[in-house]
Amino acid sequence: MSTREEKLRAFDRLLTVMDELREQCPWDKKQTMQTLRHLTIEETYELGDAILENNLEEVKKELGDLLLHIVFYAKIGSETNDFDIADVCTDICEKLINRHPHIYGDVTVENEEDVKQNWENIKLREGKKSVLEGVPVGLPALVKANRIQDKVAGVGFDWEKPEQVFEKVQEELAELQNEVNSGNAQKMESEFGDVLFSMINYARFLNVDPENALERTNKKFIRRFQYLESKAKEIGKSLKEMTLAEMDVFWEEAKKAQIQESSSKQ
Repeated sequence: MSTREEKLRAFDRLLTVMDELREQCPWDKKQTMQTLRHLTIEETYELGDAILENNLEEVKKELGDLLLHIVFYAKIGSETNDFDIADVCTDICEKLINRHPHIYGDVTVENEEDVKQNWENIKLREGKKSVLEGVPVGLPALVKANRIQDKVAGVGFDWEKPEQVFEKVQEELAELQNEVNSGNAQKMESEFGDVLFSMINYARFLNVDPENALERTNKKFIRRFQYLESKAKEIGKSLKEMTLAEMDVFWEEAKKAQIQESSSKQ
């Protein structure tokens, strides 16, 4: 691993390269925070995908892409005399020190939950009117629901046991089924949302990240379906020409292959 001096030199080199690109490259010269925004979101998703795949080489590369974006935003901020990379680093250091009084102050904590509650209470003392102010409006709904529940739990608004949450899931499922039976589309949508919200809450009690869980299932389904497509091609049939029973044979083959692959990696 690199020494502290080597790390500082590497970061200084990145700042120098950023300065040179901003001055000399036609594309880099034209970029604004607005034009970079969607690219940053894309890079964040690519990092998340690499983490899910446990591809550490790709994680390293995607972290570099995100770090470039951070330095790029700071460079643009310095050009308008609003802030620079030093301000960015100083602000986050001050925030971390202020919100970790159990490390930098005289507060005592027993566990992770105490840390999370202190964090949210400190944010309220800093002037935030609601613990939910920190949840970005533009987050995907599933991720947003998870963050909402995590934040309100941080100030004590939470169930006590997983069993209680599972009972809530069952209650919401029953209410959804009632609306399905009634055929009211608007109420079905509302109750379906309640089911999803309660399931996400249950995932939190199981220490399961719902976004990761769903994305892993997406990937699993894609691999199995593509296996089915390849097998159909081998026998000279399109999927539309195959019966469900025929497709199910290849689907089960794909499942067994995935199980064997997972076992071999453990």
